[in-house]
Formats: sequence, C-alpha cells, structure tokens
Amino acid sequence: MRKLKIRDLTLRDGQQSLFATRLSQKEIDKLLPLYENAGFYIMEVWGGAVPDSVMRYLDESPWDRLRACSKAMKGRSLLSALSRGRNLFGYKPYPDYVLEGFYKEAIANGLNVMRIFDALNDIDNVKESIRLINELGGIADGAVCYTVDPKVDPASLPKVGFFARLMGKKPQEPEKIFTDEYFVEKAKEMEALGAKIITLKDMAGLVNPLRAASIISKLKAALKVDVDFHTHCTPGYGLAASIMAIINGVDILDTNIWWFGGGSAAPAIELVYLFAKKLGVEIDVNMEAVGAIRRQLLEARHSLAAFDLNKDKMPRPFDPLTDQLPAEVESQIDRAVAAAKAGDEATLLDACHAVEQYFGFPKPNELVKEAEVPGGMYSNMVAQLKALKADDLLDDAMRLIPMVRRDAGLVPLVTPTSQIVGSQAVMVAIDRRSGKPDYTTKSNEFISLVKGEYGHTPVPVDPAFREKITGSPVEKPYDVDSYKRPENPALPELGGTKLAQNREEELLLELLPNVAKPYLTKRRAEAFEAEAAAAKAAEPVVEEAPQEPVTGPTLTAPMGGRVIEVNVKPGDKVGPKTVLLVYEAMKMENDVTAERDAVVKRIFVKPGDVVGTDALLVEFEG
Repeated sequence: MRKLKIRDLTLRDGQQSLFATRLSQKEIDKLLPLYENAGFYIMEVWGGAVPDSVMRYLDESPWDRLRACSKAMKGRSLLSALSRGRNLFGYKPYPDYVLEGFYKEAIANGLNVMRIFDALNDIDNVKESIRLINELGGIADGAVCYTVDPKVDPASLPKVGFFARLMGKKPQEPEKIFTDEYFVEKAKEMEALGAKIITLKDMAGLVNPLRAASIISKLKAALKVDVDFHTHCTPGYGLAASIMAIINGVDILDTNIWWFGGGSAAPAIELVYLFAKKLGVEIDVNMEAVGAIRRQLLEARHSLAAFDLNKDKMPRPFDPLTDQLPAEVESQIDRAVAAAKAGDEATLLDACHAVEQYFGFPKPNELVKEAEVPGGMYSNMVAQLKALKADDLLDDAMRLIPMVRRDAGLVPLVTPTSQIVGSQAVMVAIDRRSGKPDYTTKSNEFISLVKGEYGHTPVPVDPAFREKITGSPVEKPYDVDSYKRPENPALPELGGTKLAQNREEELLLELLPNVAKPYLTKRRAEAFEAEAAAAKAAEPVVEEAPQEPVTGPTLTAPMGGRVIEVNVKPGDKVGPKTVLLVYEAMKMENDVTAERDAVVKRIFVKPGDVVGTDALLVEFEG
C-alpha cells in the first residue's frame, strides 16, 4: 500500500492561521512529549510569525522554543521552519553573511528543514539560501508560491467596435501569467539549485481541486525530489484539493490536528485519514499518538480563547480510530472519492463541504474566495480600516487590489507582498475619499517594491508608474552592500551592559530590530536587577507643569501606528519633504514629512509611542 508522508503544521502555521500565533511555551511543553511517537515525517515548529510573535506578545525567546522542540523530539521527526529567502523573517534583503549566520545558528539549535520561499517567486532571492542550507547540513525545501491572475473587470478592457463585434471579435484580455507551466518551471529551477523537497505553497487556499490535480501531476512528472502540497481551507477548497493531490501522487501533505485544523488553517489530519483509507493510501503516522495530542490540544485551544474567533462553535469531538461514522457521512465520503476520481469538481466540493459541516468546521469564506486574497491579508485590511474609523471603505479597498497588484508587477499575494498591496489599496481608497490622486499616500515598502528592492516581479513594472512612485523610471535592486548592521548599544541606565549578549541575540536584533530591542532591554533589566539584589525603587511622583497651549501650525498622524524614530528636535529648521519621523502602521514603515519651510517648536511623541489617526505629532513656530 502506498504511504503518504505528513508534515504537521499545528505548532506553527496552525496556531498562526487560527490563533494569532499566541500558543505559549508552557502549552507547547505539554504537547511535545506526545509528539515524540507520532511519527510525523516533518513537524513545522518555527519560522513564519513565530520568532516575532513569541517576543512581541509572549515575552519568550524564539531560540528557546526551537531548542525545546529539538530536545523533546530526539530526532524522531524532522523539524522545519519557514523563511522568506533573502528576507528571512523581515522585509529587507540581507547580505549573504547574515543568511549564513542565521542558518548556521538555526541548524545548530535543532532545525532540520528550511522551507524557503520568495514572495515574488524570484529565484535569485532563494538560490543562496538553498546553497547555504545544504552546505550547513540542513534540508532545503523550495516553496513555489501559488497565486492566480487577477480577475478582469470587463469595463477595463479595450472597446471593440460595432463591426468588429459583428465579426465575433472579443475584447483582448491580459495574457495569463500564472499557468501550470509557470509553477513547474519555478520548481525545476529550485530543484536544479539543490532543493531536496519542492512545495506547492498555496498560502491563500486558492488552489481549486482540478487545478491541484493538474499542477501536482505535472510537478511529479517533472521532478525527481519529493513534492509537498501546502494549502488552507479559507475559501473552501482545502480538503478537496488535498484529496486530488493525494490521487495525483503527492509525496508529502501538510495538515493540522483536529482542534487546530480547518477554517483559515490547513485540513485536519483526521479528515484526510478518512479519505485516504477509501483511496487505499496509508497515512504514515501513528494515529493513536495523534489522538493523545488531540486531547491535549483541546486544553491548549481553550487557553487561546481570547484569540479564537470560533470559540463558541468549535468542531465536534471525533476520533477516527474509535468513533462510528453516521451512514450519511460515510455516504458523503464515498461520494467525494468517486467524484474526485471522475474529475467532477462540483460534486467533490459539495460532498467535502457536507462532511466538514457535519463535524462543525467553519464554512467557506465566500468573500475571500471571490476576492482571491489570503484571509490574513483581508483581516489585516479590516483591522486597519476599523482603526481609521473607515470601515465603509472596505469594499472599495478590496476592488482596488487587482489594480494595485498589476501596477506593482502582478506580485503574488503572500507575506510580505500581501500586506504591502493590501495596505496600499487601503491608502488609495482613502486618497480617493479625500479627493486626492491615486498613490498620493504610499508606504515605504510599496515604494521599495516598485523600485525593485524586493527583486524581479513576475511582469515588469511600467517605467512611467515607477517614476511616479519612486521618482525614477529605472529599476534599482536593493544594494546589500548598503546594509548596516543594527547598533548593539551599551545601556548606561543598566550599568553599561550591551543590549545583545551573544550571537543568538545579535541575530534577533538584526532580523527583527523593532521587536528585539524592547524584548532584549527587558532581559537586560531583569539581569541588572538580579545582580543588584534589589528591586528598582519606585520613582517619586513629579507633578507635571501645565501644558503650554498649541498656537503654531501642527502636523498630525495620517493614520494610527507606532513611532519608530524621531529625526528632528525643537529649534531645527526643516523644509518640504524633510523626514520628521518614521512610524509603523499595518506592519509597514511610513515617513512623516514636513510640508513647507518651518522651525520645529515642540515634538509630542517619542520612539515606541502608539498614536491614533490625527494624533498631534509636531508643532512648528508660528
């Protein structure tokens, strides 16, 4: 019987997709002993949003998490992480020595497989990572990002004259870029570079079943290495597409365990197990051990209730080894398998949705399905518009995504390009409501993307548009020689100790400086207080002097965010386009510039401050 290898995503992508990456080390430590004998081929435990989130929200060390997983698993399953190639976990490309230092440290701490993707599917951005991972003794997993060509608005197509229409001529639609052959060629390039696994990475869950069958079968025919299929259930394709991937010979399938599966995450392994049995395929996992993990995961999910959008309508409990399926559910599974073998996509989807509905998994997100965007991108746009008190602009922003995406070179929508395109669509919608031309407001990251600093886009950016956005029509790749390692300052208030104390902490400072700085500062403060053997005395309360009224011209925040740096001080003379401060909004860095010649009178914010829309930032001399 053919065996299907499984990559378990529960501890990384599962919790990231469903619970905002808030699973604590305390909860993970309860789960790891149960994983030891589960027999997963690969466990994804690191990368993605984990290094950022465990520091930002849980006040934990990403390196400690990786070490804990490695120690507990004792080599029984390969441990994998997700990285963005040359960008690693951030937005800026890094020099080769940074990549090498990071991969070396990660492998030394127990990482086996690095799944490497690039948001533009630019092979130049992944080739060095593949080489380094192989040289350092890891397994390079090359991920090709799946995406679709934007839907075409018929009104935007060139008009066809009356007589041409009589002759049967139709409006010329843009050339299709993301064909099966596009993905296969990218995969072959990665294999040639040394990738030992190739993943079709469907981050938005947009691979419909027939497309999954078509691409997976072509990948299997073209490649010698294992093929992995990664998808999500957000728009309702995930389970059915996974079934078609199995039928068409996929070697590895990405799944989650019951309480962390379905919805915006990958399919639950328990449902895949039911279908695989009908297909005569053996899931190469100890399902009894999976049952033990599943029971502990329910407790872990309860601990995440504050971040669980479905806490009041969770799936019904189910053990595929002991629970009897109702006849109508068994019938739907048989119906789905027959439809899959016959290539009847509509019936396959209908039967799979009936099975998922019976067990109580979330219904397909029709809005995401129609808009063809990742669920995380959609929720990010919703959150931003709510913060701006502009919820009514959501439909406008969603309609603008295809335009922004085409203007930016038809980029796939995956982190970070999904956030860049989504936030820019919001900005254009706000520009239009304010009566301003499109792209009056733009993020630094969108400028960098259009300039060429993220790499080569699937189609070239129009030079005229590039000039409009960046000031120059010429494509300019990111100059890694201009990279400046973040400063590792001494902290005089903590006895002059260095912020980062070892290579691990230096890497955190390099990769995630805005998050690592407060995290490491807190660690140094704890150590300083311990060495002093006394808690820091509370500072006496000083009554603040009355605030001087604002009388001069002011500058306010165009949207809410967190201040990263302030570049001016009272008394400074500034001119048009002088960058006064930089703040982070929607995970994008944005410059706030002066509009005219002026003298700074007062600054109302400091680095680290969180400000709302229209918050007072700077006052100028009258």
